[in-house]
Amino acid sequence: MLLAWSSAAYVVPLPPGHRFPMAKYRLLRDRVIDDGIIAESRVLEPERARIEDVRLVHTERYVHDIDTGHLDAADVRRLGFPWSPALVERSYRSVGGTVAASRAALEHGIAINLSGGTHHAFADHGEGFCVFNDVAIAIRALQHEDRVARAVVIDLDVHQGNGTNAIFTGDERVFTFSMHGAKNYPFHRMPGCVDIELPDGTGDDAYLEVLAGALPNALRAADAQLAVYLAGADVLAGDRLGRLGLTHAGVARRDALVLDACREIGLPVAIVLGGGYGARLSDTVDAHVQTVRLAAAYA
Repeated sequence: MLLAWSSAAYVVPLPPGHRFPMAKYRLLRDRVIDDGIIAESRVLEPERARIEDVRLVHTERYVHDIDTGHLDAADVRRLGFPWSPALVERSYRSVGGTVAASRAALEHGIAINLSGGTHHAFADHGEGFCVFNDVAIAIRALQHEDRVARAVVIDLDVHQGNGTNAIFTGDERVFTFSMHGAKNYPFHRMPGCVDIELPDGTGDDAYLEVLAGALPNALRAADAQLAVYLAGADVLAGDRLGRLGLTHAGVARRDALVLDACREIGLPVAIVLGGGYGARLSDTVDAHVQTVRLAAAYA
């Protein structure tokens, strides 16, 4: 049965009208339990990530500035969140969920963090609603513990994971694969191992044809012992920060394609959520619930 981690209890207060859908995490946790997808006893509260693991990726200065709130106005604008102690606590807990899910995936084949996917965080700064790079920290922690030698990041958020790519630039132990909108944030890209840019409005069939053609080759090249999969819901048509045109059925086919490709070669998968900014919050939550439901079927 699927194990999941949820940091929904750690809510960050945001100004009225802020476009980040913080409420989705609590709604998602409640839905997966209420719908019987995962038993409540298997939706775990993540521990706070160890600072020594965070520092495997982020600079000592940046971690100190986040911990103490020493961010100037430009830092805050780039991050997209006002600093608060709650933001710090949630950020550490979200990273802890991805680290725990990654360890569990090695043991059980698949696990999920009902948060995470903060792929715009660089070693020395955060941006795009991303404080710490949970995916990079989890991979570095497992490598440091000698649990894995090589890992692959499968990033299917609608935005390129510029922070992840920058962190792993020149590191042959981590293979990064990303499919994202060509005309979307971030506007200064960081090259990864495979970067596939899609035109505005790309729909189900075109998206899945490209993914099916590229992902198996990438997984062979990665030769990894762990995949971390960013299952972004912002590829949906109508997403406020998206620009692609997938349907809910298309997103389900995307998730199945990824999990099938990994299962075929015996590759454990840790899933994190990534973005989702639907005009209706329910659209984003429905997409994430669908991803969890599919993951549970593979567990």
